[in-house]
Amino acid sequence: MVDISRKLISEREAHAQSIVVLPDNVLAQISGDEITTKKGPVFSTAIIAGVMAAKKTHELIPFCHPLGLDSCKIMIEVEGKNAIIICRCKITHKTGVEMEALTGASVAALTMYDMLKALSHDIVIRETKLISKVGGKRDFDRDK
Repeated sequence: MVDISRKLISEREAHAQSIVVLPDNVLAQISGDEITTKKGPVFSTAIIAGVMAAKKTHELIPFCHPLGLDSCKIMIEVEGKNAIIICRCKITHKTGVEMEALTGASVAALTMYDMLKALSHDIVIRETKLISKVGGKRDFDRDK
């Protein structure tokens, strides 16, 4: 684990996303802002799973510091065939939350796949990426 004992505490934020491509028969199941399967509400469950995973990132990724997140918000937006999972994590600490945001988005995507695989195995988890981070040595913004 990296020694962060000499680093300064600061506000840090990370924004990550995963994209899940849904086939037409799955998209047809959307009612309102949700898909309900025998396993339950897909988007709501994926959001809960993503937040739980972000909180446990240090248990999943070797050498990650255990962090008490100040905030973890996950949203799912459907645009065309894509379900875009957005995970934003915040903390006031000596280390950043990029891995927590990436883990939250990834596990939300995996949860969607698990809950929807009975409808189709043509679901594709296309990409997971860091969109931005603020705090620490340097800021990062993919859109700039």
